[in-house]
Amino acid sequence: MIKHLKLTKAIVAMALGIVALIAAKIMESNRMDGNQVVLGIAGFLFIASALIFLYPILFAKKADKDGKSVELKPAAKEPVEPETLAS
Repeated sequence: MIKHLKLTKAIVAMALGIVALIAAKIMESNRMDGNQVVLGIAGFLFIASALIFLYPILFAKKADKDGKSVELKPAAKEPVEPETLAS
């Protein structure tokens, strides 16, 4: 699902944000200069990843003309068949 909705950039940004947050906390405990800059970078990466996660929801295609039903269409090359429930 992450690959089909092109969310790998969001996962990478979040992972880099976590690494930057850990680095900022280590720098703070060792009383090093520049920990506020690294903390700001971590915050920016978290905000960017949140916006990238919202992208497929904001630009989803409407399934009907009334706009009551919205479908997230994966960016797959082959058509995705809906799953049927076996009775």
